[in-house]
Amino acid sequence: MPTETAVPMGIVIVSDRASRGVYEDRGGPAISAYLSAALTTPWRAEYRLVPDERPEIAACLRNLADDVRCPLILVSGGTGPSPRDVTPEATADVCERILPGFGEAMRTASLREVPTAILSRQLAGTRGASLIITVPGRPASIKTCLDAVFSAVPYCIDLIGGARLDTDRAVIAAFRPKG
Repeated sequence: MPTETAVPMGIVIVSDRASRGVYEDRGGPAISAYLSAALTTPWRAEYRLVPDERPEIAACLRNLADDVRCPLILVSGGTGPSPRDVTPEATADVCERILPGFGEAMRTASLREVPTAILSRQLAGTRGASLIITVPGRPASIKTCLDAVFSAVPYCIDLIGGARLDTDRAVIAAFRPKG
């Protein structure tokens, strides 16, 4: 149960239809369920729903990183090749450093399940003490992608000065170097 000391986690859903109320968001609940299973650190969701508009996505990410101080921001949707898919560009606009290995690992894991994974443009980067990771919009794809990278997430956040996140080793074992 969330408390005042709970770590804020950004959950950003990028969808024109969901932001207009035409489509029920399924990505947000999938991310929330994943974090609830994976993390033992108390956390609270900072949920945002934004349309596929580059300036709005970037403003949302800046707010969650700079003002809310989320150590982890997961962004779902808008990572494909269609003209309205601008999540990677908006994320790159706000990140100080891009971490290509995250996108490579997520696409590799997804490619084992679906040949169209090569069309995905997921990426990750840092802004201050926040790690921002973009994932697809489908709940099954969200899990596949997070399973592929989450063991590195807590240590990455340690390295950039974010809040310590601990995981349930039965779900996903966070890697931290010994010593």
